[in-house]
Amino acid sequence: MKPRAVMVAAVALLAVWELVARLWGDPLLPPALVVLHRFVLELPRELGLHAAASLGRVVGGMALAVLTAVPAGLLLGQHPRANRIFGPVLYLLYPIPKVVLVPVLMLLLGVGNLPKIVIIALILFFQMVVLVRDNAMAVRRELLLSVRSLGAGPYQLLRFVYLPACLPAVFSAIRQSIGTSIAVLYVAELFATRLGLGYYIYLAGSTLFDYPAMYAGVVAMSLMGLGLFWCVDWADHHWCAWSRAGLGETVAATDESA
Repeated sequence: MKPRAVMVAAVALLAVWELVARLWGDPLLPPALVVLHRFVLELPRELGLHAAASLGRVVGGMALAVLTAVPAGLLLGQHPRANRIFGPVLYLLYPIPKVVLVPVLMLLLGVGNLPKIVIIALILFFQMVVLVRDNAMAVRRELLLSVRSLGAGPYQLLRFVYLPACLPAVFSAIRQSIGTSIAVLYVAELFATRLGLGYYIYLAGSTLFDYPAMYAGVVAMSLMGLGLFWCVDWADHHWCAWSRAGLGETVAATDESA
């Protein structure tokens, strides 16, 4: 997506927000300009501290998910016996909404950052491990045989075949889960914490009735999600350009034959 198109869409949404707030005239929905002014004022102060805490938890959860889900998915994809054993477990656990585990994790792991990081990692883990497993299983057998004929061992197969084949799936899983992860983070930060955007939003809106500050927190959380999405998208475009190049050649060949 081109940055210019994104900026135009953002300005359009802010203009609609400003118009609706001015016409409605309810303090529950302050105008966009008032919220943006409050956002700029609070970001170097309290809001910035809460945003940094939330960002650290999300990035920590993503890192934990990648470090656990990618090896697990590669293992299941390369070894059918392991997939037969653990595949049904994934099938049972995948549909469970992970947000219901927030109180359980806080009972087991305490009330610090660890349970919040773990719940985000769980959300990413199941989507990522399934996609990595399926992509590893889809690697063509003739490709493996040709690489083995050149003298490649297990390490070379992992580095030059399986990891490149599964990397686009990893980025897709992260992109698809960013919104859900931040939503669950908001819920997790309502429990036994005094630092984080979830706590900031809840305190400003439900306790202090400071609605411009509440919406400033919402804007900060939205920008955090958008920034993470852009970072993942950038990494995907730079590290997996070969996958889109092949797709582009296929589309071009289809157009020429038509």
